[in-house]
Amino acid sequence: MRGCDGVVEEQLRELAGRLRGPARLKAELIVELRHALSDAAEAYEEGGLPATEAQRRAVAEFGTPAQLAPAYQAELAAGALRGLSVRALAVAVVLVVAGDLSWKGSSWSAGPPPPDGYLLLSASLNWIWAGVAGLGVVGLVTAAAAARRGQVGVPGGRLLGWGLTGALGTGAVAGVALFAWSLGLWDAALTWPPMIVCAVLVGGAFVLLGRAARTWLTTAR
Repeated sequence: MRGCDGVVEEQLRELAGRLRGPARLKAELIVELRHALSDAAEAYEEGGLPATEAQRRAVAEFGTPAQLAPAYQAELAAGALRGLSVRALAVAVVLVVAGDLSWKGSSWSAGPPPPDGYLLLSASLNWIWAGVAGLGVVGLVTAAAAARRGQVGVPGGRLLGWGLTGALGTGAVAGVALFAWSLGLWDAALTWPPMIVCAVLVGGAFVLLGRAARTWLTTAR
C-alpha cells in the first residue's frame, strides 16, 4: 500500500495544489501524510474492506484537503520563516563584523573624512543590519518555542516575517547607496581588491536572501 494510488493519491495531489511554501518541506509533509494514509488504509483492508473503500475510509478519517490545508500551510509558513531568519541572521552578522575589513589599508582611508551624510548613512547601515540580526534571532527563538509547545504555526510569524523582509529591503537599498557613494568619492575603490571581493560576496548574499524572502512571501499570501 506504500505505493498506493487512486483515492489517496488524488487527495494528496489536491492538497499539494493548495499549499505554497518551501518545496523540500512541502514534499516531506506530503510524504508523511501519504505514509499515514497508507497505514490507515492497510488497517481497514486487514479488517475486510476492499482496497478502494479502505482508502476512502482513511481519507475521511484524516479529513479533506480543504480541512487539512490550513494546518499544513501554517507549517510551511513556519518553515519559510525559519529559513529566512537563519539566512538573515548569518548575513547580518557577517556584514556587521566584517564590513570594515573592505576598507582597511586602502589608499583613501588615511585621507580627509567623507561628508557627514556619508558617515550618517554608514552608521545607519550598521544599525539596520543589527536590527536584521535581532529580528532573525527573534524569529528562530519564536519558531523553536512554538515547536516545543507543539504549535503548528509561529505566533506573530506574519508580523515577524514582514518586519524582517522590510528590514532586509531597507538594508539592501542602503548598502547599494553606500557602495555607489563610495565609488563616487574614491575612484580607487573601484579597483581595490577587498572592495571587489566584498561586492561579489554581498551580491551573492542578497540573492540568497531575496529567494528566502520570496519563499516566505509566497507562504504569507
